[in-house]
Amino acid sequence: MQITDTDRIAIRGVIESQLEAFQIDDAITAFSFATPGIQATFQSPEMFMEMVTTHYQAVYRPRAVVFDDLAIVNGYLSQPVLLLDPDGVPMRALYVMENQPNGSWRIHGCYLVPVEGQTIP
Repeated sequence: MQITDTDRIAIRGVIESQLEAFQIDDAITAFSFATPGIQATFQSPEMFMEMVTTHYQAVYRPRAVVFDDLAIVNGYLSQPVLLLDPDGVPMRALYVMENQPNGSWRIHGCYLVPVEGQTIP
């Protein structure tokens, strides 16, 4: 899989834009960055936002965001992002990215993994 600097910039931009949409509770915009498969699973921006607010507080309201290098995980291009959740608990979000037929990138899943360490007050 050949990843260009343009791809790296586009992938980071998609994730940053979705995080910004979460910050202002813009469910429609946040949902637009998900792949058609994810959109079909959740069926509406409101259902998608409910899932995020319930299970992904670190993504919904991060106190800090640090992008790591792109990685291939289980054959999928993934963007690791270090986050501080609202309570100061460090988490790693692993964004699975999917290139669309039109060449754009969308988010095909996000997995939260605890980071060894302590809570940051």
